[in-house]
Amino acid sequence: MAHNLKTFVTLAVIAAGLSMQGLTAHSAVAANTKAIDVSGLIQYRSETIDGLKIAYREAGDRSKSTILLLHGFPTSSHMFRNLIPKLAKRYHVLAPDYPGFGASDMPAAKDFEYSFANIARMMTELLNRKKVDRYAVYLMDYGAPVGYRMFASNPERVSAFIIQNGNAYEEGLQKFWDPIKAYWANPTAVNGDKLRGFLNLETTKWQFTHGTKRPELISPDNYWHVQYLLDRPGNQEVQLELFLDYGTNVGEYAKWQALFRKHQPPALLMWGKNDHIFPEQGAHPYKRDLKDLEFHILDTGHFALEEFGDQIAGRILALLDRLDG
Repeated sequence: MAHNLKTFVTLAVIAAGLSMQGLTAHSAVAANTKAIDVSGLIQYRSETIDGLKIAYREAGDRSKSTILLLHGFPTSSHMFRNLIPKLAKRYHVLAPDYPGFGASDMPAAKDFEYSFANIARMMTELLNRKKVDRYAVYLMDYGAPVGYRMFASNPERVSAFIIQNGNAYEEGLQKFWDPIKAYWANPTAVNGDKLRGFLNLETTKWQFTHGTKRPELISPDNYWHVQYLLDRPGNQEVQLELFLDYGTNVGEYAKWQALFRKHQPPALLMWGKNDHIFPEQGAHPYKRDLKDLEFHILDTGHFALEEFGDQIAGRILALLDRLDG
């Protein structure tokens, strides 16, 4: 009996000691957590705009200058996952997902206006909610018409362009666009169905790997997660709406070009020359209209960040540092 009591007391003392150690460790973790500077970490947030959840990634010190990252098709803010931490060391970064993309809501095509004008308006509203009065903007693929529409509505708000395979000139709409142009000219179900091949896994993988120098280094996570989102019921109809509406951007090109010439925002162009969707022919016309233009043609494909992320980040930081200096 005495032996059992002694054993019990010994175990109780050990348990109490372990409990105290656990509390101490927990307190230390809590203290360290409080000390962590989250400004350099990517935070995943959302705003409800027009009744829809608009997801976005945010990082950096909000008191610093803002850079807005506008993604292309068929991806989302995920395309900037590696760029954001590099920029957030010195700047405030916002990277939203458009409706129907990424973690944002995807209402049915019949229930929502999937247009570049509407998306631009919603992205502007996001900036208003975040109290961002002035920003530099990274324009890629679909991000170009979204960003240029935002620029056209308030040119003074934009401090700089970072242009990466984002079109504003008819020279950039080459043979790839012929079936899409046919849909613009005659938006029938037959012509729309011809475009569904752009939405399968083979084509999605091609978009990420075509024109790259080392395709074996392109993470398949890119096209697997994109395809999961494209395969959601109703998403093909969303994408067909945007394919059709893209034609409205072409009618805005002359207006945007005139605004480039008038307002002359400083610009950095980093263009993947092997991009079959937005080929190099679309890059050179920017030289006609933008005087403060740093121009670089990169030996890669559509998603240039996958192979040239470090170089692009370095040049963006150099541009922003110059403007802030």
